Amino acid sequence: MAPRTDALTREVVDLIAAVVARYHEEYEEAAAKHALTGAQAKVLALLAREPLPMRRIAQLLKCEPSNVTGIVDRLETRGLVERRPDPDDRRIKLAAATPAGLDTAGRLGESLDFAREPLAGLSAEERGVLRDLLRRMLGQGA
Repeated sequence: MAPRTDALTREVVDLIAAVVARYHEEYEEAAAKHALTGAQAKVLALLAREPLPMRRIAQLLKCEPSNVTGIVDRLETRGLVERRPDPDDRRIKLAAATPAGLDTAGRLGESLDFAREPLAGLSAEERGVLRDLLRRMLGQGA
C-alpha cells in the first residue's frame, strides 16, 4: 500500500499546478498577440538566448525533433529564425533568432506579466529562497 500524502504536500502540489496552468494560459495569450503558437513562442524564446541544434531544442521542449523542424520552418518563413551551420561542426545546422526574431521574443517576454507581478510582491530574499527551493525540487542544487 502506497503511503498517503499529507494535506500540506497536496496543497503545495495543487498550488504548483495552479501556477503552471496560469503561466501556460498567459503564455498562449501573449503568443497569440504576436501571431505565434505557444510552441513557436517557446522555440523563439530559446533561440533568443542562443542558437541551438534542432535536437537540443527538442530535448529542452521534451518533444520529437520532427515537431521542432516544423516549428522552425514556420518561424523561418516569417523571418524570425534562420538556419546556419554550426561553426564547430559544419554537418550540424543551428537554428538562430534573426534580428526580427530577437525583437519579437523581447516584446513577447515583456508582455508576460503573470510571473512578474506576483514575484514583485516578494522581497529579493524571498525570491532567492523560492528560486533555490525550485532548483532543489528539480534536482539542480541550491
